Amino acid sequence: MNKIRTGDQVIVLTGRDKGKRGTVAQRVDADRLIVDGVNVAKKHVKPNPMKGTTGGVVDKAMPIHQSNVAIFNAETGKADRVGIKVQEDGKKVRVFKSTGAEIKI
Repeated sequence: MNKIRTGDQVIVLTGRDKGKRGTVAQRVDADRLIVDGVNVAKKHVKPNPMKGTTGGVVDKAMPIHQSNVAIFNAETGKADRVGIKVQEDGKKVRVFKSTGAEIKI
């Protein structure tokens, strides 16, 4: 079970964008995520008349390792760790380690 999923609010812990918050747009692979507004790079694109694209400098969201982000707890206003709790019916749910509250997307 992934502790950080698509749609979660996360905060960056290390690197150039430390302290920025964003929403997880997608998971690239098992370890890397793309977060909106975080780790944005400039990409120089050539024009392609066959596809109808114009050239220029485009902002592109690059993947960031999941160890460099933490889930954002709106109750405390800080980053938090994620735990897994098994309910009585055998269903696994994600919870905040600090408060024990269930994480809802």
